[in-house]
Amino acid sequence: MNTIKIAPSILSADFSKLGDEIIEITKAGADMIHIDVMDGNFVPNISFGVPIIKSIRNKTDLIFDVHLMIDAPERYIEDFAKAGADMIVVHAESTTHLHRVVQQIKNLGLKAGVSLNPATPVENLKYVIDELDMVLLMSVNPGFGGQKFIPTTIEKIKDVRGISSTVDIQIDGGITDATIKPCIEAGANIFVAGSFVFGGDYKEQIEKLRG
Repeated sequence: MNTIKIAPSILSADFSKLGDEIIEITKAGADMIHIDVMDGNFVPNISFGVPIIKSIRNKTDLIFDVHLMIDAPERYIEDFAKAGADMIVVHAESTTHLHRVVQQIKNLGLKAGVSLNPATPVENLKYVIDELDMVLLMSVNPGFGGQKFIPTTIEKIKDVRGISSTVDIQIDGGITDATIKPCIEAGANIFVAGSFVFGGDYKEQIEKLRG
């Protein structure tokens, strides 16, 4: 099993406080910063874009794990790379040429991930998984924070682990100190946590997830 990593998903709607939030999350012991980019089309919400990511890049040395919940992400891969992304994750459902987009990310020297929505079968990864650094399984329907964990995610984790013993498996949605345990047992090793971490003392909440 790869080392368990915690990737808080930044939530602040007040951009003036975002930098401070990043600094505090870093001090609290996070392993990565998960940044959701939403276009209001692929998902029904709009969030951070390239300028915001660029403006906070100097606030931490942690990995910027940029999750593109946008249609046709190939249009913006280079822009997010230049803004400071270390890893870019695209949705299998968001592009016609998934393999090409993965190669586009890798050719820029970044780590590449593919995300699957709850109803998307693991079979969709079959011909790209050997190229991936990470698979992100959505354990809620994407677009909004604070949703409940979908239990069928556990079997899905096992399915991904069954076709790759080495790829990182990240889980995003409804992660708490209770839901993280069966995910770890199933084979996942990176966990996105927004509402749980920001719902209390950052350091204490992150330690609860590790425990």
